[in-house]
Amino acid sequence: MATYVENGAADLGIAGKDTLLEANANVFELVDLGFGTCQFAVAGKKGFDLNQAVKLSVATKYPRVTTMFFQEKGRQIETIKLNGSVELAPLVGLSDVIVDIVETGRTLKENGLDVLEHMYPISARLVVNKASYKTKSQELLPLVQKIKETLTVTKG
Repeated sequence: MATYVENGAADLGIAGKDTLLEANANVFELVDLGFGTCQFAVAGKKGFDLNQAVKLSVATKYPRVTTMFFQEKGRQIETIKLNGSVELAPLVGLSDVIVDIVETGRTLKENGLDVLEHMYPISARLVVNKASYKTKSQELLPLVQKIKETLTVTKG
């Protein structure tokens, strides 16, 4: 959805923060909708010390998010792009750790892994095309306001 909104095929859309971060989507995030909550996390074998490795190898489906996170910490990493069961990478010696989306942590535990560090919170976001926000604000902002009001009533 982020690509449709970014490129003007849709004025508004709903996308997960994970998708927005990984795609580096050039959209405005207007509202955190508060559902689909989970988080990016670094996970590895129980007891693994993230600070022990000079150059960490990290398997992930999210190479951009992974690189951004470790760069912010001043860490040099080797990123291994995987699709599918990322949890297997540390178990078979392909990587030191993984970066993945974690909701309950059950899948990690089933594979003998622990969350070593929490990264970024994720939830569904209402996004808008930047040009549409400027040129169609009279049409879009009442809808955005109604969504915000509905969320406030639902939470309150």
